[in-house]
Amino acid sequence: MQTINKKDIPQEITVEVEKLSNLGYGIAKIDGYVIFIEGACPEDTVKIRIGKKNKNYANAKVLEVIEPSKDRVEPFCPMQKICGACQLQFIDYKAQLKFKKQVVEDTMRNILGEIPEIREVIPSPKIKEYRHKIQYPVSETKDSKRIIAGYYKSGTHELVNIKYCPIQPDYCDKIIEFIKDEAKNCGVTGCRENSGELRHIVIRTSEYNKKSLVILVVNSKSASDGIKKLARRIYENLENISGVGINFNTKNTNVILGDKTEILEGEGFIEEKLCDKIFKVGAKTFFQVNPQSADNIFRYIKEYVSTNFSAPSILDAYAGITAFGICLSDIVDKVVSVEEVKESVELAQEVVKENRIGNIELHNMDAGRFFEQEVKSGQQFDITILDPPRKGCSGESLDYAYKLTKKQIIYVSCNPATLARDLKYLKEKGCRIEYIQPFDMFPHTYHIENVAIITLDSH
Repeated sequence: MQTINKKDIPQEITVEVEKLSNLGYGIAKIDGYVIFIEGACPEDTVKIRIGKKNKNYANAKVLEVIEPSKDRVEPFCPMQKICGACQLQFIDYKAQLKFKKQVVEDTMRNILGEIPEIREVIPSPKIKEYRHKIQYPVSETKDSKRIIAGYYKSGTHELVNIKYCPIQPDYCDKIIEFIKDEAKNCGVTGCRENSGELRHIVIRTSEYNKKSLVILVVNSKSASDGIKKLARRIYENLENISGVGINFNTKNTNVILGDKTEILEGEGFIEEKLCDKIFKVGAKTFFQVNPQSADNIFRYIKEYVSTNFSAPSILDAYAGITAFGICLSDIVDKVVSVEEVKESVELAQEVVKENRIGNIELHNMDAGRFFEQEVKSGQQFDITILDPPRKGCSGESLDYAYKLTKKQIIYVSCNPATLARDLKYLKEKGCRIEYIQPFDMFPHTYHIENVAIITLDSH
Protein backbone atom coordinates (compact mmCIF):
# COMPACT_ATOMS: atom_id res chain seq x y z
CA MET A 1 0.00 0.00 0.00
CA GLN A 2 1.45 3.35 -0.96
CA THR A 3 2.22 6.05 1.62
CA ILE A 4 0.80 9.48 0.93
CA ASN A 5 -0.23 12.66 2.73
CA LYS A 6 -4.01 12.85 2.70
CA LYS A 7 -3.87 16.43 1.44
CA ASP A 8 -2.06 15.18 -1.63
CA ILE A 9 -4.32 12.25 -2.49
CA PRO A 10 -4.77 12.38 -6.28
CA GLN A 11 -8.21 12.32 -7.89
CA GLU A 12 -7.53 8.84 -9.27
CA ILE A 13 -5.70 6.19 -7.26
CA THR A 14 -5.49 2.39 -6.88
CA VAL A 15 -6.38 0.92 -3.48
CA GLU A 16 -7.12 -2.39 -1.77
CA VAL A 17 -10.54 -2.70 -0.15
CA GLU A 18 -10.47 -3.91 3.46
CA LYS A 19 -14.12 -4.37 4.47
CA LEU A 20 -17.66 -3.00 4.17
CA SER A 21 -19.12 -0.01 6.01
CA ASN A 22 -22.53 -0.10 7.68
CA LEU A 23 -23.99 1.49 4.52
CA GLY A 24 -22.48 -1.09 2.19
CA TYR A 25 -19.52 0.93 0.89
CA GLY A 26 -16.10 -0.62 0.53
CA ILE A 27 -13.53 0.81 2.94
CA ALA A 28 -9.94 1.50 2.00
CA LYS A 29 -7.36 3.46 4.00
CA ILE A 30 -4.39 5.58 2.99
CA ASP A 31 -2.19 6.42 6.00
CA GLY A 32 -5.26 6.01 8.21
CA TYR A 33 -7.37 8.28 6.02
CA VAL A 34 -10.63 6.46 5.25
CA ILE A 35 -12.13 6.24 1.77
CA PHE A 36 -15.70 4.96 1.28
CA ILE A 37 -16.04 3.38 -2.15
CA GLU A 38 -19.36 2.74 -3.85
CA GLY A 39 -19.52 -0.63 -5.63
CA ALA A 40 -16.37 -2.11 -4.03
CA CYS A 41 -16.06 -5.58 -2.51
CA PRO A 42 -13.68 -6.51 0.34
CA GLU A 43 -10.37 -7.85 -1.07
CA ASP A 44 -10.89 -6.02 -4.37
CA THR A 45 -7.99 -4.05 -5.82
CA VAL A 46 -9.65 -1.13 -7.57
CA LYS A 47 -8.80 2.06 -9.36
CA ILE A 48 -11.05 4.77 -7.93
CA ARG A 49 -12.02 8.37 -8.53
CA ILE A 50 -12.06 10.46 -5.37
CA GLY A 51 -15.10 12.65 -4.88
CA LYS A 52 -15.76 14.93 -1.95
CA LYS A 53 -12.98 15.04 0.67
CA ASN A 54 -13.80 15.66 4.31
CA LYS A 55 -11.49 16.05 7.29
CA ASN A 56 -11.44 12.36 8.17
CA TYR A 57 -12.72 10.61 5.08
CA ALA A 58 -13.48 10.85 1.37
CA ASN A 59 -16.07 9.31 -0.93
CA ALA A 60 -15.11 7.56 -4.16
CA LYS A 61 -16.40 5.49 -7.06
CA VAL A 62 -14.84 2.53 -8.83
CA LEU A 63 -13.31 3.30 -12.21
CA GLU A 64 -11.82 -0.13 -12.81
CA VAL A 65 -11.56 -3.43 -10.95
CA ILE A 66 -7.85 -4.25 -11.23
CA GLU A 67 -8.00 -7.52 -9.30
CA PRO A 68 -11.44 -8.75 -8.24
CA SER A 69 -12.14 -10.33 -4.88
CA LYS A 70 -12.94 -14.05 -4.92
CA ASP A 71 -16.37 -12.98 -3.61
CA ARG A 72 -17.20 -10.65 -6.50
CA VAL A 73 -19.89 -12.00 -8.85
CA GLU A 74 -21.88 -10.75 -11.83
CA PRO A 75 -25.18 -9.16 -10.67
CA PHE A 76 -28.23 -11.14 -11.80
CA CYS A 77 -30.19 -7.93 -12.40
CA PRO A 78 -29.15 -5.87 -15.44
CA MET A 79 -30.32 -2.68 -13.64
CA GLN A 80 -28.22 -3.20 -10.51
CA LYS A 81 -25.69 -0.45 -11.16
CA ILE A 82 -28.35 2.01 -12.29
CA CYS A 83 -31.19 1.34 -9.87
CA GLY A 84 -29.27 1.53 -6.59
CA ALA A 85 -31.76 -0.56 -4.59
CA CYS A 86 -29.57 -3.72 -4.31
CA GLN A 87 -26.22 -2.29 -3.27
CA LEU A 88 -24.48 -5.65 -2.70
CA GLN A 89 -25.77 -7.77 -5.56
CA PHE A 90 -22.26 -7.97 -7.06
CA ILE A 91 -21.09 -9.88 -3.95
CA ASP A 92 -21.61 -13.63 -3.51
CA TYR A 93 -24.54 -14.24 -1.14
CA LYS A 94 -22.56 -16.30 1.40
CA ALA A 95 -20.00 -13.51 1.51
CA GLN A 96 -22.77 -10.94 2.03
CA LEU A 97 -23.76 -12.79 5.21
CA LYS A 98 -20.15 -12.81 6.43
CA PHE A 99 -19.77 -9.09 5.75
CA LYS A 100 -23.08 -8.28 7.48
CA LYS A 101 -21.93 -10.06 10.62
CA GLN A 102 -18.72 -8.02 10.47
CA VAL A 103 -20.78 -4.81 10.24
CA VAL A 104 -22.70 -5.77 13.39
CA GLU A 105 -19.41 -6.53 15.18
CA ASP A 106 -17.86 -3.22 14.12
CA THR A 107 -20.96 -1.28 15.15
CA MET A 108 -21.03 -2.91 18.59
CA ARG A 109 -17.34 -2.25 19.11
CA ASN A 110 -17.63 1.40 18.09
CA ILE A 111 -20.84 2.29 19.97
CA LEU A 112 -21.36 -0.30 22.71
CA GLY A 113 -17.62 -0.44 23.45
CA GLU A 114 -17.44 -4.23 23.28
CA ILE A 115 -18.49 -7.11 21.06
CA PRO A 116 -21.01 -9.43 22.75
CA GLU A 117 -21.54 -12.91 21.35
CA ILE A 118 -22.79 -12.43 17.79
CA ARG A 119 -23.98 -15.59 16.13
CA GLU A 120 -23.76 -16.50 12.46
CA VAL A 121 -26.31 -14.72 10.28
CA ILE A 122 -29.38 -16.83 9.53
CA PRO A 123 -29.86 -16.48 5.75
CA SER A 124 -33.05 -15.55 3.97
CA PRO A 125 -34.92 -18.61 2.65
CA LYS A 126 -35.21 -16.80 -0.70
CA ILE A 127 -32.72 -14.38 -2.27
CA LYS A 128 -34.91 -13.60 -5.28
CA GLU A 129 -38.60 -12.64 -5.28
CA TYR A 130 -38.45 -12.13 -1.52
CA ARG A 131 -39.65 -8.52 -1.32
CA HIS A 132 -43.41 -8.38 -0.69
CA LYS A 133 -43.87 -4.64 -0.23
CA ILE A 134 -43.24 -2.50 -3.31
CA GLN A 135 -43.27 1.30 -3.26
CA TYR A 136 -42.58 2.86 -6.67
CA PRO A 137 -42.47 6.61 -7.23
CA VAL A 138 -44.40 7.59 -10.38
CA SER A 139 -43.65 10.28 -12.94
CA GLU A 140 -44.24 10.91 -16.63
CA THR A 141 -41.96 11.75 -19.53
CA LYS A 142 -41.76 15.39 -20.55
CA ASP A 143 -42.72 15.06 -24.22
CA SER A 144 -44.76 11.88 -24.69
CA LYS A 145 -46.37 12.09 -21.23
CA ARG A 146 -45.75 8.35 -20.83
CA ILE A 147 -46.18 7.11 -17.24
CA ILE A 148 -43.00 5.69 -15.69
CA ALA A 149 -42.41 4.08 -12.29
CA GLY A 150 -39.41 2.57 -10.54
CA TYR A 151 -36.59 3.55 -8.18
CA TYR A 152 -34.38 6.61 -8.09
CA LYS A 153 -30.90 6.30 -9.49
CA SER A 154 -28.41 6.13 -6.63
CA GLY A 155 -27.67 9.56 -5.19
CA THR A 156 -30.03 11.40 -7.56
CA HIS A 157 -33.67 12.38 -8.12
CA GLU A 158 -33.61 10.72 -11.55
CA LEU A 159 -36.33 8.08 -11.74
CA VAL A 160 -35.33 4.78 -13.34
CA ASN A 161 -38.29 3.13 -15.13
CA ILE A 162 -38.29 -0.48 -13.87
CA LYS A 163 -40.03 -3.16 -15.94
CA TYR A 164 -38.52 -6.18 -14.23
CA CYS A 165 -37.26 -6.52 -10.66
CA PRO A 166 -35.97 -9.98 -9.68
CA ILE A 167 -36.21 -9.37 -5.92
CA GLN A 168 -40.01 -9.00 -6.02
CA PRO A 169 -42.61 -11.55 -7.24
CA ASP A 170 -42.96 -11.41 -11.02
CA TYR A 171 -46.70 -10.73 -10.84
CA CYS A 172 -45.89 -7.39 -9.16
CA ASP A 173 -44.07 -6.39 -12.37
CA LYS A 174 -47.24 -7.26 -14.29
CA ILE A 175 -49.40 -5.17 -11.95
CA ILE A 176 -47.14 -2.14 -12.33
CA GLU A 177 -46.93 -2.43 -16.11
CA PHE A 178 -50.73 -2.68 -16.30
CA ILE A 179 -51.10 0.46 -14.18
CA LYS A 180 -48.60 2.40 -16.28
CA ASP A 181 -50.39 1.43 -19.49
CA GLU A 182 -53.92 1.99 -18.20
CA ALA A 183 -53.28 5.25 -16.33
CA LYS A 184 -53.01 7.25 -19.52
CA ASN A 185 -56.13 5.55 -20.96
CA CYS A 186 -58.02 6.64 -17.83
CA GLY A 187 -56.76 10.21 -18.03
CA VAL A 188 -54.48 9.88 -15.01
CA THR A 189 -51.24 11.89 -15.06
CA GLY A 190 -47.96 11.10 -13.35
CA CYS A 191 -46.38 13.57 -10.91
CA ARG A 192 -43.69 15.82 -12.30
CA GLU A 193 -42.22 18.80 -10.45
CA ASN A 194 -44.97 18.77 -7.80
CA SER A 195 -47.80 18.66 -10.35
CA GLY A 196 -49.78 15.72 -11.71
CA GLU A 197 -51.99 13.18 -10.01
CA LEU A 198 -50.38 9.76 -9.39
CA ARG A 199 -47.41 9.98 -6.98
CA HIS A 200 -46.69 6.38 -5.99
CA ILE A 201 -47.78 2.80 -6.59
CA VAL A 202 -47.71 0.75 -3.38
CA ILE A 203 -48.27 -3.01 -3.45
CA ARG A 204 -48.59 -5.32 -0.43
CA THR A 205 -48.45 -8.90 -1.69
CA SER A 206 -48.87 -12.19 0.17
CA GLU A 207 -46.39 -15.06 0.21
CA TYR A 208 -49.18 -17.17 1.72
CA ASN A 209 -51.86 -16.92 -1.02
CA LYS A 210 -50.19 -14.69 -3.66
CA LYS A 211 -52.90 -12.02 -3.45
CA SER A 212 -52.06 -8.32 -3.67
CA LEU A 213 -53.41 -5.09 -2.22
CA VAL A 214 -52.76 -2.14 -4.57
CA ILE A 215 -52.69 1.41 -3.23
CA LEU A 216 -52.55 4.39 -5.62
CA VAL A 217 -51.06 7.41 -3.85
CA VAL A 218 -52.49 10.60 -5.36
CA ASN A 219 -51.54 14.25 -5.15
CA SER A 220 -55.06 15.39 -4.26
CA LYS A 221 -57.63 15.41 -1.46
CA SER A 222 -60.34 13.53 -3.36
CA ALA A 223 -60.57 10.72 -5.90
CA SER A 224 -60.95 11.81 -9.52
CA ASP A 225 -63.12 9.92 -11.99
CA GLY A 226 -59.95 8.81 -13.78
CA ILE A 227 -58.41 7.33 -10.63
CA LYS A 228 -61.67 5.56 -9.79
CA LYS A 229 -61.77 4.12 -13.30
CA LEU A 230 -58.13 2.99 -13.01
CA ALA A 231 -58.82 1.30 -9.65
CA ARG A 232 -61.80 -0.55 -11.12
CA ARG A 233 -59.80 -1.76 -14.14
CA ILE A 234 -56.98 -3.04 -11.90
CA TYR A 235 -59.46 -5.01 -9.79
CA GLU A 236 -61.43 -6.41 -12.73
CA ASN A 237 -58.59 -7.24 -15.13
CA LEU A 238 -55.78 -8.59 -12.94
CA GLU A 239 -55.71 -11.92 -11.13
CA ASN A 240 -55.37 -12.30 -7.36
CA ILE A 241 -56.05 -8.66 -6.46
CA SER A 242 -57.52 -8.59 -2.95
CA GLY A 243 -58.35 -4.90 -3.16
CA VAL A 244 -57.48 -1.50 -4.66
CA GLY A 245 -57.36 1.70 -2.66
CA ILE A 246 -56.38 5.34 -2.91
CA ASN A 247 -54.17 7.17 -0.46
CA PHE A 248 -54.31 10.96 -0.41
CA ASN A 249 -51.00 12.79 0.03
CA THR A 250 -50.58 16.42 -1.03
CA LYS A 251 -47.60 17.16 1.22
CA ASN A 252 -44.28 17.97 -0.44
CA THR A 253 -42.22 15.53 1.66
CA ASN A 254 -40.47 12.17 1.30
CA VAL A 255 -43.26 10.43 3.25
CA ILE A 256 -45.02 8.10 0.81
CA LEU A 257 -48.41 7.54 2.44
CA GLY A 258 -50.70 10.30 3.68
CA ASP A 259 -53.06 9.95 6.64
CA LYS A 260 -56.19 8.96 4.71
CA THR A 261 -56.71 5.77 2.67
CA GLU A 262 -59.95 4.89 0.89
CA ILE A 263 -60.55 1.35 -0.39
CA LEU A 264 -62.47 1.53 -3.70
CA GLU A 265 -62.51 -2.11 -4.74
CA GLY A 266 -62.39 -5.33 -2.74
CA GLU A 267 -60.78 -5.70 0.70
CA GLY A 268 -58.42 -3.32 2.47
CA PHE A 269 -55.90 -5.99 3.44
CA ILE A 270 -53.99 -9.10 2.39
CA GLU A 271 -53.51 -12.23 4.48
CA GLU A 272 -50.08 -13.50 5.49
CA LYS A 273 -49.03 -16.58 7.44
CA LEU A 274 -46.56 -16.61 10.35
CA CYS A 275 -46.07 -19.46 12.82
CA ASP A 276 -49.11 -21.23 11.32
CA LYS A 277 -51.38 -18.27 12.09
CA ILE A 278 -53.05 -16.05 9.48
CA PHE A 279 -52.58 -12.28 9.84
CA LYS A 280 -54.26 -9.36 8.11
CA VAL A 281 -51.92 -6.72 6.65
CA GLY A 282 -53.30 -3.34 5.56
CA ALA A 283 -51.94 -0.42 3.56
CA LYS A 284 -50.27 1.30 6.53
CA THR A 285 -49.63 -1.78 8.65
CA PHE A 286 -46.03 -2.35 9.68
CA PHE A 287 -45.11 -5.82 8.47
CA GLN A 288 -41.78 -7.23 7.37
CA VAL A 289 -41.24 -7.13 3.61
CA ASN A 290 -39.69 -10.63 3.57
CA PRO A 291 -42.37 -12.95 5.04
CA GLN A 292 -40.28 -16.13 5.00
CA SER A 293 -37.36 -14.49 6.81
CA ALA A 294 -39.83 -12.89 9.22
CA ASP A 295 -41.25 -16.35 9.90
CA ASN A 296 -37.72 -17.49 10.81
CA ILE A 297 -37.49 -14.71 13.40
CA PHE A 298 -40.89 -15.41 14.93
CA ARG A 299 -40.23 -19.15 15.14
CA TYR A 300 -36.78 -18.52 16.61
CA ILE A 301 -38.17 -16.32 19.40
CA LYS A 302 -41.03 -18.74 20.04
CA GLU A 303 -38.56 -21.62 20.40
CA TYR A 304 -36.37 -19.52 22.70
CA VAL A 305 -39.30 -18.56 24.97
CA SER A 306 -40.67 -22.13 24.99
CA THR A 307 -37.27 -23.57 25.94
CA ASN A 308 -36.39 -21.06 28.65
CA PHE A 309 -39.74 -20.16 30.25
CA SER A 310 -42.90 -21.87 31.47
CA ALA A 311 -46.07 -19.89 30.65
CA PRO A 312 -44.54 -16.41 31.05
CA SER A 313 -46.32 -13.07 30.84
CA ILE A 314 -45.34 -11.01 27.78
CA LEU A 315 -45.34 -7.29 27.02
CA ASP A 316 -45.41 -6.83 23.22
CA ALA A 317 -44.34 -3.21 22.69
CA TYR A 318 -44.41 -1.33 19.37
CA ALA A 319 -46.56 -4.31 18.44
CA GLY A 320 -47.84 -3.43 14.96
CA ILE A 321 -50.47 -6.10 14.23
CA THR A 322 -49.36 -7.92 17.42
CA ALA A 323 -47.56 -10.56 15.38
CA PHE A 324 -45.18 -11.52 18.20
CA GLY A 325 -47.96 -11.67 20.78
CA ILE A 326 -50.26 -13.73 18.57
CA CYS A 327 -47.48 -16.14 17.56
CA LEU A 328 -46.52 -16.65 21.22
CA SER A 329 -50.07 -16.76 22.60
CA ASP A 330 -50.29 -20.56 22.76
CA ILE A 331 -47.14 -20.95 24.94
CA VAL A 332 -47.57 -18.02 27.36
CA ASP A 333 -49.86 -17.11 30.24
CA LYS A 334 -50.87 -13.72 28.81
CA VAL A 335 -49.81 -11.07 26.32
CA VAL A 336 -50.30 -7.33 26.74
CA SER A 337 -49.83 -5.53 23.42
CA VAL A 338 -49.44 -1.80 22.75
CA GLU A 339 -49.48 -0.10 19.31
CA GLU A 340 -50.30 3.50 18.40
CA VAL A 341 -51.49 2.91 14.79
CA LYS A 342 -55.24 2.34 15.00
CA GLU A 343 -55.50 0.37 11.73
CA SER A 344 -52.93 -2.16 12.99
CA VAL A 345 -54.76 -2.66 16.29
CA GLU A 346 -58.09 -3.15 14.50
CA LEU A 347 -56.56 -5.80 12.22
CA ALA A 348 -55.02 -7.51 15.27
CA GLN A 349 -58.44 -7.53 16.95
CA GLU A 350 -59.90 -9.37 13.97
CA VAL A 351 -57.13 -12.00 14.04
CA VAL A 352 -57.49 -12.49 17.81
CA LYS A 353 -61.25 -12.92 17.42
CA GLU A 354 -61.05 -15.27 14.42
CA ASN A 355 -58.46 -17.47 16.18
CA ARG A 356 -60.39 -17.38 19.46
CA ILE A 357 -57.31 -16.26 21.38
CA GLY A 358 -58.36 -15.40 24.93
CA ASN A 359 -55.09 -14.32 26.58
CA ILE A 360 -54.20 -11.13 24.66
CA GLU A 361 -54.96 -7.56 25.73
CA LEU A 362 -54.71 -5.01 22.90
CA HIS A 363 -54.04 -1.34 23.64
CA ASN A 364 -54.15 1.40 21.00
CA MET A 365 -51.94 4.15 22.39
CA ASP A 366 -48.44 5.66 22.39
CA ALA A 367 -45.96 3.14 23.83
CA GLY A 368 -44.25 5.68 26.10
CA ARG A 369 -47.55 6.81 27.61
CA PHE A 370 -48.64 3.20 28.07
CA PHE A 371 -45.34 2.31 29.77
CA GLU A 372 -45.76 5.18 32.22
CA GLN A 373 -49.29 4.07 33.02
CA GLU A 374 -48.22 0.45 33.65
CA VAL A 375 -45.26 1.44 35.86
CA LYS A 376 -47.53 3.58 38.03
CA SER A 377 -49.89 0.63 38.45
CA GLY A 378 -47.00 -1.62 39.57
CA GLN A 379 -47.38 -3.99 36.61
CA GLN A 380 -44.47 -6.24 35.59
CA PHE A 381 -43.95 -8.87 32.88
CA ASP A 382 -41.59 -11.83 32.65
CA ILE A 383 -40.52 -10.84 29.11
CA THR A 384 -40.73 -7.57 27.19
CA ILE A 385 -40.42 -7.70 23.42
CA LEU A 386 -39.22 -4.44 21.89
CA ASP A 387 -39.51 -4.04 18.11
CA PRO A 388 -39.14 -0.28 17.56
CA PRO A 389 -38.68 1.63 14.27
CA ARG A 390 -35.18 2.33 12.89
CA LYS A 391 -34.62 5.24 15.27
CA GLY A 392 -34.72 2.79 18.19
CA CYS A 393 -36.11 3.52 21.66
CA SER A 394 -35.91 6.73 23.65
CA GLY A 395 -34.07 6.63 26.96
CA GLU A 396 -37.39 7.14 28.70
CA SER A 397 -38.94 4.12 26.94
CA LEU A 398 -35.93 1.98 27.86
CA ASP A 399 -36.25 3.09 31.49
CA TYR A 400 -39.90 2.04 31.49
CA ALA A 401 -39.15 -1.27 29.75
CA TYR A 402 -36.51 -1.97 32.39
CA LYS A 403 -38.94 -1.24 35.24
CA LEU A 404 -41.72 -3.30 33.64
CA THR A 405 -39.58 -6.41 33.01
CA LYS A 406 -38.81 -9.13 35.56
CA LYS A 407 -36.48 -11.38 33.60
CA GLN A 408 -35.63 -10.67 29.95
CA ILE A 409 -35.95 -8.12 27.20
CA ILE A 410 -35.96 -9.44 23.63
CA TYR A 411 -35.00 -6.53 21.38
CA VAL A 412 -35.68 -6.86 17.63
CA SER A 413 -33.86 -4.23 15.56
CA CYS A 414 -33.35 -3.35 11.90
CA ASN A 415 -30.61 -0.81 12.71
CA PRO A 416 -27.34 -2.02 14.31
CA ALA A 417 -26.35 1.54 15.31
CA THR A 418 -29.47 2.31 17.35
CA LEU A 419 -29.44 -1.23 18.73
CA ALA A 420 -25.88 -0.74 19.97
CA ARG A 421 -26.79 2.63 21.50
CA ASP A 422 -29.81 1.14 23.31
CA LEU A 423 -27.85 -1.92 24.48
CA LYS A 424 -25.24 0.40 25.97
CA TYR A 425 -27.98 2.25 27.84
CA LEU A 426 -29.46 -0.99 29.21
CA LYS A 427 -26.03 -2.37 30.10
CA GLU A 428 -25.30 0.75 32.15
CA LYS A 429 -28.50 0.02 34.09
CA GLY A 430 -27.12 -3.41 34.99
CA CYS A 431 -28.56 -5.56 32.20
CA ARG A 432 -26.56 -8.40 30.69
CA ILE A 433 -26.41 -8.97 26.92
CA GLU A 434 -26.59 -12.71 26.37
CA TYR A 435 -26.07 -12.66 22.60
CA ILE A 436 -27.20 -11.18 19.30
CA GLN A 437 -28.71 -13.34 16.55
CA PRO A 438 -28.65 -11.64 13.12
CA PHE A 439 -31.16 -12.53 10.38
CA ASP A 440 -30.88 -11.53 6.74
CA MET A 441 -34.18 -9.85 5.95
CA PHE A 442 -32.93 -7.90 2.93
CA PRO A 443 -30.58 -9.92 0.67
CA HIS A 444 -28.30 -7.85 -1.60
CA THR A 445 -28.67 -4.72 0.55
CA TYR A 446 -26.61 -3.49 3.51
CA HIS A 447 -29.57 -3.91 5.90
CA ILE A 448 -29.47 -6.53 8.63
CA GLU A 449 -32.07 -7.53 11.24
CA ASN A 450 -30.92 -8.49 14.76
CA VAL A 451 -32.52 -10.17 17.76
CA ALA A 452 -30.76 -9.31 21.04
CA ILE A 453 -31.38 -11.39 24.17
CA ILE A 454 -30.97 -9.26 27.31
CA THR A 455 -31.16 -10.50 30.90
CA LEU A 456 -32.13 -8.39 33.91
CA ASP A 457 -30.17 -9.89 36.80
CA SER A 458 -31.65 -7.58 39.43
CA HIS A 459 -33.54 -4.30 39.85
